[in-house]
Amino acid sequence: MKGDIGEVLKELYKVIEERKRELPEGSYTAELFKKGEDRILQKVGEEAIETILALKSGNKDEAVYEVSDLLYHLLVALVKKGIKLDDIGKELKRRMK
Repeated sequence: MKGDIGEVLKELYKVIEERKRELPEGSYTAELFKKGEDRILQKVGEEAIETILALKSGNKDEAVYEVSDLLYHLLVALVKKGIKLDDIGKELKRRMK
């Protein structure tokens, strides 16, 4: 199964926005928002470290898993701060010049 990373990130971003708005019971994402910005950013840091370790290990499956965790938590942080994926896209495009 292939996944267009851009489309997947957009879809996940929308789901995260919905969970922030609705705060459904039993949702890990909703729990992160309830715990607040410090916990969200702590998770981004933890996942960044785990990603580095996985990449250094050379285990591709582990690296993919940890990068996915990092991207998810980073998206939660972006939603929390009101930063849109288009904002990131524009900056990355600017850097390609």
